[in-house]
Amino acid sequence: MRSLYPQLVSALLVFTCLPLRQVTEGCTCAPSHPQDAYCNSEIVIRAKVVGKKLVKDGPFGTMRYTVKQMKMYKGFDKIQHVQHIYTVASESLCGVKFDINKYQYLITGRVFEGKFYTGLCNFIERWERLSLSQKKGFNHRYQLGCGCRIKPCYYLPCFVTTKNECLWTDMLSHFGHPGYQSRHYSCVQQKEGYCSWYRGLTSRDKTIINATDP
Repeated sequence: MRSLYPQLVSALLVFTCLPLRQVTEGCTCAPSHPQDAYCNSEIVIRAKVVGKKLVKDGPFGTMRYTVKQMKMYKGFDKIQHVQHIYTVASESLCGVKFDINKYQYLITGRVFEGKFYTGLCNFIERWERLSLSQKKGFNHRYQLGCGCRIKPCYYLPCFVTTKNECLWTDMLSHFGHPGYQSRHYSCVQQKEGYCSWYRGLTSRDKTIINATDP
């Protein structure tokens, strides 16, 4: 079983990796709306990285980052308080490199053997770079839409096929991130049972837009 450990860790870190968007040389990831990143992750936190240590050397080396957790948005049932984050040491294998003692990060990831793992194919961003809508989304709004499906549109024409879909068109003009829908909209379920994009700047009813627009 021990010989499978590197492969298992790599599978976790590149869980969403597909040959669609190159992040670094050797690492490609499927575009993901921040809401999908929230809903598909086991852990979502805001934290400042305060230290690092290479805990496993070699081609599947593992870097352990020590963090000061500011807030947990998801994952209370998995880990009560995150102190360490693990990632593959090599960026070409989708490992992530954090700046030490500089920024607060929004970090998403999964739990493996009681440890929090993340990588370049997970949603990771400096907190100050997130839009107000994204901050509100991670705080409470995205969880309201986890029953909805955000359907990527890579080429026209695109259509929704079920009432729980929102059509994500950022790839047509912004290559997925950070497109306008990614930065300003969440896909939430309405009282009637269908899902649609929601910006949430004023009253709820006035900010609902058609699922195929924008």
